[in-house]
Amino acid sequence: MKLIFTILITLFFSVIIAKAQDDKKNLSSTTLLTTTDSTTKKKMIVVDTAIKKGTTISIIRKPHDPHKATMRSLILPGLGQTYNREYWKIPIVYGVLSIPVITFIFNNKEFKKIDFAYNALFKATYGSTGLGSPTSADSSDLKNYVDNEIKPGILAGRIDLAALQNARNAYRKNRDYSVFWFLIAWGINVADATVFGHLKNFNVSPDLSMKLRPTFDPVTKVAGVGLVFNFRNDTKKLKEVVR
Repeated sequence: MKLIFTILITLFFSVIIAKAQDDKKNLSSTTLLTTTDSTTKKKMIVVDTAIKKGTTISIIRKPHDPHKATMRSLILPGLGQTYNREYWKIPIVYGVLSIPVITFIFNNKEFKKIDFAYNALFKATYGSTGLGSPTSADSSDLKNYVDNEIKPGILAGRIDLAALQNARNAYRKNRDYSVFWFLIAWGINVADATVFGHLKNFNVSPDLSMKLRPTFDPVTKVAGVGLVFNFRNDTKKLKEVVR
């Protein structure tokens, strides 16, 4: 699992770096201009490499799709944050996900170790048939293969079957909880990508404002105060002047 986890992270960051380099190369060699088709009256994006000095360029950005951020986070944690251009969140996502992965590996290892010791002690006490007539072969696992951290306590009588059973159940429960918390962390990753994907289209510019203005009703001849909201079109445009 550690090897797979490392390979996934390496491939993930390799794709991000390659995509960033391609985007930078494309932007450096082309320029997007907008014009209006005289027939259809629709805006078109024109690629032009020669721009005259003082020309105003209107660049139409492709609308941000929150659904894509959600689906990418479902496929692989961090992909949604990459689509939202929140790269600083990727280490946090994998840091949070690594906690239940590490606890799962630890608890699963301890569960298997104690489960083997429990079965070995059971055979040495009651025999392989469970009828209370153990043989020398039944005690071989206890003497030769039980973990050295547990064996001295068992041989000294400080650890019995009940203690091993309780410890085994505790590690199994913690292992199962680790899977549950891993799914919760993955779900939080998807929710984060979805919420911030929607917020990408949320307008926080000065064009979106709320103002109080005085009003006057000519019919009743009553003065008052009105609440005025100004909303801007959701289409994002970036205007810049080439100097």
